[in-house]
Order: sequence, then C-alpha cells, then structure tokens
Amino acid sequence: MTAAAVITVSDRSAAGARPDAGGPVAVAALREAGFACADAAIVPDGAASVERALRAALDGGARLIVTTGGTGIAPRDETPEGTRAVIDRELPGIAEELRRRGIASTPAAILSRGIAGAAGDALIVNLPGSPSAVAEGMPVILSVARHVLAQLDGADHHGGAA
Repeated sequence: MTAAAVITVSDRSAAGARPDAGGPVAVAALREAGFACADAAIVPDGAASVERALRAALDGGARLIVTTGGTGIAPRDETPEGTRAVIDRELPGIAEELRRRGIASTPAAILSRGIAGAAGDALIVNLPGSPSAVAEGMPVILSVARHVLAQLDGADHHGGAA
C-alpha cells in the first residue's frame, strides 16, 4: 500500500485553540482511495515549520503528501514557500485546476497561493485549510496521483516501463 501523509498548517490548531477540520477530510479521502495514511500532523504556520514537516513525511516514506492551510495572503501564510524549499519540480497544472474548481464555489479561491510539485519520488500538493476546499480538492489530487507516482518511478506516459 502506498504511503501518504497529511500536514495541517495552522497556528491556532497547533496551539490547540481550534480543532483541525481540513486535515481529517484529506486523511479520509486518501484512506478511501487505498493509501496508507496516518492521522494528520499539525504544525504552526511558517515556511520553516512546513519545510520540516514535509521533510519528515518524506523521510517516513510518504509518496503523496497533502498540506492543508497556509496558502492565503496573511503574513504567516507561508506554506508555498516551505513547499518550494522541498520540491524538485513544480507541477503548476495541479494548482491551477484546484484554483479553477474552487472559484466555482467561492470567488476567494483565486487568492490561494498553493503549489504542487515533485520531491524525489513523491508528490506534494498544497490545499487551502477550509474543509470544503479540501473536500473539493482531494478528487483533483486523487485523479492524477497514481499516474504522477508511476511517472516518478520511471513509467512511460502510458503506464508501462520506460
């Protein structure tokens, strides 16, 4: 079973002042899709904490990592910056599609700065922190995740060996 991880990025949730609402939605979707996924890790906002959490998940064997939160424009929303420090190659189409679909339900989705990219043999995708944004975004991620992971393993564009 392919390992996945969810990282919730929120000062308030990390401090215990607010329950994590988005992380469990992502975890449930990953488990339902057949990924091995522990409960969400919760870290405070900031590029350094995101980078540390992503590296820990990669070191733990995660091949698909979904972050929730920290993608907006508030001063401490630095999830994309922490993610850029870890990924090797950005996959802008995934983030563009997440924003496109999000706009259908909330115009503010256009403000998400979330990114997606490959880090070694893993896929990392940033989602906004709201449970509805996570619920809308997970099908997008899951629609391409196995193909991306196969590509990172060296499969050709049709799923066969390179």
